[in-house]
Amino acid sequence: MKRTIVTTMALTAICFTVMAQTKTAPKPAPKPASTAAKTTTTAAKPKTTTPAKPATTKTFELKNGLDSLSYAIGVLDASFFKQQGIDTLNYEALKQAVYEVIEGKGTLKMDPNTADQILRQKLQEASLKKIQPAIDEGEKFLAENKKRKEVTTTESGLQYEVVTQGTGVMPKDTNTVKVHYTGSLINGKVFDSSRERGEPIEFQLNGVIRGWTEGVQLMPVGSRYKFYIPYQLAYGAQGSPPVIPGGSMLIFDVELLEIVK
Repeated sequence: MKRTIVTTMALTAICFTVMAQTKTAPKPAPKPASTAAKTTTTAAKPKTTTPAKPATTKTFELKNGLDSLSYAIGVLDASFFKQQGIDTLNYEALKQAVYEVIEGKGTLKMDPNTADQILRQKLQEASLKKIQPAIDEGEKFLAENKKRKEVTTTESGLQYEVVTQGTGVMPKDTNTVKVHYTGSLINGKVFDSSRERGEPIEFQLNGVIRGWTEGVQLMPVGSRYKFYIPYQLAYGAQGSPPVIPGGSMLIFDVELLEIVK
């Protein structure tokens, strides 16, 4: 899945809205020095001081159209990056870059191409971090599942078990086949089912996910197999939102009804 990368220039609002303007906290008053009394029987008491009040954050208000425009851009672009897994930024650096680009002042510390490369790399890292729990869960499941005697694991990592073995011919990846299937996540949630729709589906084998292309070619017509597909052979790191999260291992119950052509 291709995503359009929003450039850093579009984040104007953040630098004007998320940077809290704070007052400098006053320095605490120095402790008074104890002074000796002129007599030898009493000592002067230190002066009482009032503790310094902590700095307070000013409340940001939208006072005009420019404020509203800036804030709106910040809301939209920050929401996009947060969804991609970016959870913090150096807001001073962001403010400086936006100012230099919009106002045309100062010297940029990187050109747009370099900025785009850095952004893409960081988004990829953030995305991988976000989906790592799903990847770990799938790998743990497959490691245990392969121990079952009913399960066969291919060189690619695809796992399958035979529910019903047919006696027909086996398709090639260039064939169009007719199948019934049910697809589910590792937690058992069904995300797609031709059986529930009450109608089988036809497709060309080389036009689907790799796990299907490989697995269905192992099936003689009339067979019913259950496939356990690693995320790399399914929808990859990107998944198929919102139904299939990135990094998801998938389970398919497939019945090969016919080779159409």
